[in-house]
Amino acid sequence: MEKNDIKIKILELEENFERLNNIERETILLNFIDCLNKGKIRAAEKVGNNWQVNSWVKRGILMLFRQGKLCDMSRENFAFFDKHLLTLRDLTLEDSVRLVPGGSSIRSGVYIAKGVICMPPMYINIGAYVDEDTMIDSHALVGTCAQIGKNVHVSAAAQIGGVLEPIGANPVIIEDNVMIGGNCGVYEGVIVKKNAILGSGVILNSSTKVYDLPNEKILQFPLEIPENAVIVQGARSVNTDFARSYGLSIATPLIVKYRDGKSDAKTELETILR
Repeated sequence: MEKNDIKIKILELEENFERLNNIERETILLNFIDCLNKGKIRAAEKVGNNWQVNSWVKRGILMLFRQGKLCDMSRENFAFFDKHLLTLRDLTLEDSVRLVPGGSSIRSGVYIAKGVICMPPMYINIGAYVDEDTMIDSHALVGTCAQIGKNVHVSAAAQIGGVLEPIGANPVIIEDNVMIGGNCGVYEGVIVKKNAILGSGVILNSSTKVYDLPNEKILQFPLEIPENAVIVQGARSVNTDFARSYGLSIATPLIVKYRDGKSDAKTELETILR
């Protein structure tokens, strides 16, 4: 089923959910999951230079929860219980994804491109899109509907936030060739443009102010990290009498420079791993 066909079916299902029987509903929803798994549809996509949210995809995911019945999905010594339509993502050798054993899970309804590496334990939630040659490292999370580009490194313990509601809310978007350092958190629809580097421990959400030191400006809502930006977690002083008396400051991400040859050498991904 192609993109426009499944979009029409999902919108019709939302409008007529109670009038259709279980078989009719599940046929549509299973086709919807198949399209997500194959990357035919996605929660957000780039149109020209801008990202467009496909809210109807999020509506479809919500209907998977609505239609699903809690059941036992345990496998061998691995016990888990979930809605019956929300299974684990089945991979085969032909998918060319390197999934290292040790407690990782990928939910069905996730697009995983060829060359992706998943290091245990990590988790990728429904609606996410992970493009070619990206690495999802140990203890990392790719949340619901998050969009991850090519050649991205999501380092150990990094959190890429997910979103289903509100329907029109932007998912987190990480463009191509981005380095997400260990223990980073990117949430609430932040867009990280291509080739950017987030140093370890950087936290970004929709209300974060990012101070661009080279260009002497402040980036605010809606937060987009520029191409080639190199960000570290800094601090700024709090200018109240109480704060000054105790020397208090607030953690603040700082763009300290834009990528150069030295940055590229430190973040180069080894093709041999892929």
